[in-house]
Amino acid sequence: MLGKFFKKPADDMGGRVPPGQTLTTRFPVLTYGPTQHYAPQDVVIRVTGLADEKTLTWADLMALPQTTLTYDIHCVTHWSKLDTTWTGVRVVDLMEHLQLKPGATHVMQHSVGGYTTNLSLEDFTRPENLLAHTFDGQPLDAEHGGPLRLVVPHLYFWKSAKWLTGLEFMAADRPGFWEKNGYHMRGDPFIEERYDDD
Repeated sequence: MLGKFFKKPADDMGGRVPPGQTLTTRFPVLTYGPTQHYAPQDVVIRVTGLADEKTLTWADLMALPQTTLTYDIHCVTHWSKLDTTWTGVRVVDLMEHLQLKPGATHVMQHSVGGYTTNLSLEDFTRPENLLAHTFDGQPLDAEHGGPLRLVVPHLYFWKSAKWLTGLEFMAADRPGFWEKNGYHMRGDPFIEERYDDD
């Protein structure tokens, strides 16, 4: 199986491949719970917590600047996929339309089906992060988080929540679903922050 779909790199390819990862040209599907299926026009992102409450529809998101970026992604289950191309709304462009309250330091992503995952505000607002709706020039498949997911390429991919429905700004860090179940609170692949004792 490893030889057919995954390949151990000979080296770290100039710092692109984190330790312990194998390369794949496929896009493995890993999800907690069933794949969610709903139409783009049903996308609603609710901003709550330490921010002025706001509801963003699909039309609202499509009216914001759209950006296409190419980068590598890394899954905690030891695969990496290089040169993936995504289109969506940069988080930094979204943030221009949100008003945070004093003390906000973290954000919890909420998804259809009840999934959650946490990020520091610093990690959330990096310029390469996208609310993505397109992968490789095509609308994002439901199995990969379509119609809309967050993409945070510098952390393990469980931090890039599929089927995004909410952004809850918080005054302190709080574990999401996988973090409550033994995964690391941050998840930096280059120092192998896979589990809570790493």
